[in-house]
Amino acid sequence: MTASGTGRSASRTGGSASRTGGSVSGAVRGTRTITETSELTGMSAHTLRYYERIGLLDRVERGTDGRRRYREEDLAWLAFLTRLRTTGMPIRDMQRFAQLRRQGDTSAPDRLALLRRHREAVRRQIAELADCLGALDAKVEHYEALTARDAAGRPG
Repeated sequence: MTASGTGRSASRTGGSASRTGGSVSGAVRGTRTITETSELTGMSAHTLRYYERIGLLDRVERGTDGRRRYREEDLAWLAFLTRLRTTGMPIRDMQRFAQLRRQGDTSAPDRLALLRRHREAVRRQIAELADCLGALDAKVEHYEALTARDAAGRPG
């Protein structure tokens, strides 16, 4: 998985040729099982299946054994989805972004607008949290001074 949320697996550049001839127990070269993907992403297998079901993930390739096989591209996309969720983007907006992504470069202006709106929401949330942190810091200082005074001047 790449930090930028993009990436191509070298083993996948050969197209369908890379999916044949090298299968072991239904595995596709350059792919990961749902368990491996779960461990790498921190998402449960249930969440991975849910993301596929609701259209956040494109249909995940399956090995000859019928089991899901996640590509490097899937891992990079999951990393980006995780960042969107961490920043509080609603699932419906993530679904819209995924839908636009499938449309290719022609949807870039719409994706940009969606991300700009979300970025502004994140900035507002950060400012609100900074205000809350300031209030917490003031209370901590108050109670530290109060307990220091009690420890120094009052019998217990």
